[in-house]
Amino acid sequence: MTNEQAKARIEALRAELRYHSKRYYEEDAPEISDFEYDALFRELCDLEKDFPEYDDPASPTKRVGGAALDKFEKFTHRVPLGSLSDVFSFDELDDFLVKSEERIENIAYSVEPKIDGLSVALTYENGVFVRGATRGDGNVGEDVTENLRTIRDIPLTLTEPLPYLCVRGEVYMPRAVFAEINRDREEMGLARFANPRNAAAGSLRQLDSRITASRRLSIFIFNLQEGSLYADGREAKSHTETLARLSELGFVTLPHKALLSDKEAIKAHITRLGELRPSLPFDIDGAVVKADLFDVRRTLGELTSTPRWAVAYKYPPEQVETTLEGITVQVGRTGVLTPTAELTPVYLAGSTVARATLHNLDFITAKDIRIGDRVILQKAGDIIPEIVRSLPERRTGGETVFEMPKLCPSCGHPVVRDDAGEGAAVRCIYAGCPAQRARGIIHFASKGAMNIDGLGVQVVSALLENGLIKDASDLYSLRAEDVATLERMGEKSAENLIRAIDASRKAGLERLLFALGIRQVGESAAEAVAARFRTLDACLSASFDDFAAVPDVGPITASGLCEFFADGENRALIERLRDADVLFDAVKEAPADTLAGLTFVLTGTLPTLSRDEASEKIKAAGGKVSGSVSKKTSYVVAGEAAGSKLTKANELGIPVIDEDTLLSML
Repeated sequence: MTNEQAKARIEALRAELRYHSKRYYEEDAPEISDFEYDALFRELCDLEKDFPEYDDPASPTKRVGGAALDKFEKFTHRVPLGSLSDVFSFDELDDFLVKSEERIENIAYSVEPKIDGLSVALTYENGVFVRGATRGDGNVGEDVTENLRTIRDIPLTLTEPLPYLCVRGEVYMPRAVFAEINRDREEMGLARFANPRNAAAGSLRQLDSRITASRRLSIFIFNLQEGSLYADGREAKSHTETLARLSELGFVTLPHKALLSDKEAIKAHITRLGELRPSLPFDIDGAVVKADLFDVRRTLGELTSTPRWAVAYKYPPEQVETTLEGITVQVGRTGVLTPTAELTPVYLAGSTVARATLHNLDFITAKDIRIGDRVILQKAGDIIPEIVRSLPERRTGGETVFEMPKLCPSCGHPVVRDDAGEGAAVRCIYAGCPAQRARGIIHFASKGAMNIDGLGVQVVSALLENGLIKDASDLYSLRAEDVATLERMGEKSAENLIRAIDASRKAGLERLLFALGIRQVGESAAEAVAARFRTLDACLSASFDDFAAVPDVGPITASGLCEFFADGENRALIERLRDADVLFDAVKEAPADTLAGLTFVLTGTLPTLSRDEASEKIKAAGGKVSGSVSKKTSYVVAGEAAGSKLTKANELGIPVIDEDTLLSML
C-alpha cells in the first residue's frame, strides 16, 4: 500500500468509525454489529501504526487510551476555574436573591443541577481538542488530556473549526456504570468504590489512560471559559445562548435547566431537581443559580474568590425509607460486639445499600429502633450508610425490641459491658475468641499496619481453619508449599504472599505498634510513640507517665499501652515476633520542627501528592494532621473538589492553602 493509498484509507476509516460511533453511543441505533465495528477499528489501528506520519489526535483510536505516563504535568489555566458560594437553605438563597435585586431588578437566572463530579477545562484549537486539565486549585491543575480523550461525550473535533475555544465541564461516572464496576470488583475480590464521584476522580487521575477508558466516564459542559463561539468573532450575550451554541458545536450540556426570574419559581425548580435525584442516571449534590445575562454578571461583579452573580444551593444528605429486617452482631478485633442493621436493599446516593452499622446498644435504645421498623437511611459524608431515625408511627405491632446477646456469637463466652474508652460497649474478653483472632490478624496485615498484600479475610480464614496459623507471629513461619494447598491460592499466589510477608519484617516500629491492635492506638498515636521511644524494647519498659507525655497520647491511650505491654500473652507474642526477625526499631527519622505546633487538615484531591504522601510530609516536619476542622486547626490544605471541610474552614476563618504553599512551608 502506498502512502497516498494509506492516507485515503485512514481518513475513510476514521469517518466511518465516527459515523457508527455516533449511531451507537448518541442515537442508540447501531447499523453494524460489534464484530464489524471492531474489525474496522483494528484495521485503523494497524494502519496508524504502520503510517505514523498520519497521526491525528482526533482519531477514534484515541478513545481507548495509550501508553502509561510517569506523572501528570501541571497546567496553568489562562482563565481561573473559580468556585461558588454555597447556601444551605431557602432563607440563605432569598438573601442572595434580594441583595442581587437591590442592584438590578428583574434578573433572569439559569437554574441548573449541580453535578457531583470533577471539574475540568477543555481547550480546542482550530476545532480540534488539544488540551484538558483538572481544576486543581482553580489556577493550576493537572494535564489529563490523554485520559479525557477516552470520554466519548467529549468531541475530539467540533462541528465548526473555531480558532480557539476553552470550555468547562464536570466529569462524572454514571450510576449504572458505577454499579457494574463495583459488581466486577467484588467478583475479583477488590474493594468497592465508595461512590460515583470518588470513582470518577480516581479514574480520571490514572496514569494509564487505558484504565480510564475502561471506567466509561461521561461529562456535562456547563460554561464557556474563553474564546469565541462564532466564526465571525461575535459574542454570546447570555449563558443560555452560550449553552445552546455549545450544543450545536457537539458538546453535551447540562440537562434539567430552567430560565427563571420569580423567587418562588426558582425555589420550586430546585425542589423538583431534589425530588428527581433518586431517578437521575447521575449524581447531583445541589442546584446552581446564576444570572443569565453577561451584562448583569459584570454589573454584580465578584467577591474575593467567588462571584456575586451565582450561588450553589446544596441539598441535605439524600434520605430514603426502608425496612429493618434484622440485626446481626459482629465481633471486632478488640472484642467489641457491634450490631449491624440488615435492611431491605434500597438505592441511596449512588449505590444499593443493604446493611448499616448501629454502633451500640445505647444508640439503638436512644433512637427506639426495633426489628421490623420502617427506618430513614442516609449516608454520612455520602459514603457510610447510617440510620437517622425509626418511624414508630408506621408500626404494625409485630416489631421486636433488640437485646444484645449475653454470650459472644463467635466463641460462646460471656460478654461484659465496658463503659470506658470507646463508649458504652459490650465486649468479649476471652483472649482465644476466634473472631478476635481472625480480625486481629487481618488488622495486623492491613495497609496502615504491616501492609501484607494478598492477606485478606478469605486467606486469613483459610489459614486459621487449616491450622496453619494461630496468631500473627505464625505468619512468618509459613511456607509457600503449605499456602498453595489452600482453595483458590495456587503456587504463584502463594509465592507472592510469602514474599509480602517476608517484606513486612522491615516495616518498622511505627507500623508494628499499630498492627498489634492496642486499644485506642491508631496510626497517628503509633507514629508519635515510635518517634518518642524509637524501639519496642523502650516501649516495653515505659510507664504510664512516659506514654502520657507523648503528643497525641492521652490518658486513655496511655492506659491502653500500659495494659497491653503488661499482659503476659502479649509479651509472649512480642517475643515470637522478635524470634521471627521482625524489626522493632523506628524506621522514620525523628521529626523536624519546621511545622511544630501546627495542625493541618487535608481536603480534596491535590495536584501531585496523594493524601497519604502529604500527611507523611507534614508529620515528618513535626506537624499534625487532623481529619476534621476546628478552631484548633492551623491550616486547611485544599485541592480539587474540596468539600465540607473547606466550607467549615471559611466559616471559622481558618487559613486555606494549596499544595504549592504547603510545599513552600516544608
